[in-house]
Amino acid sequence: MLKEMKNYSMSEARNALTAMPEKLEKQHGAAAITRRGKPVLAVMPWDLYESIMETLEILGDEETTAALHKGIEEIAAGKGVAWEKAKRELAA
Repeated sequence: MLKEMKNYSMSEARNALTAMPEKLEKQHGAAAITRRGKPVLAVMPWDLYESIMETLEILGDEETTAALHKGIEEIAAGKGVAWEKAKRELAA
C-alpha cells in the first residue's frame, strides 16, 4: 500500500531529483510535484509505474475483470481449492 505522497515544489524537485530514486525506493511511494501548491506531476519508482499500468490493463479488459470478480465470489463462498491440491491436480 502506498504511503502518503511527499510534496515538492518545482524548485524543490529540481534540487531533489537526483536523490529521489533512492528516497522513493525506501519509502515505497511516490512524490507529487506541485506548481503554485497544486499537484501537476507524480514521480514514482519504475516498478510501481509498471504495476499500476498492468493493473489498469487488467481492469480495462471486461472478460478478465469478470473472471476476477467471479473468482473472488467463489473464494468468499468457500469454493476455493487449496494450493497444494491444485498443484497436485495440475501435475497429474
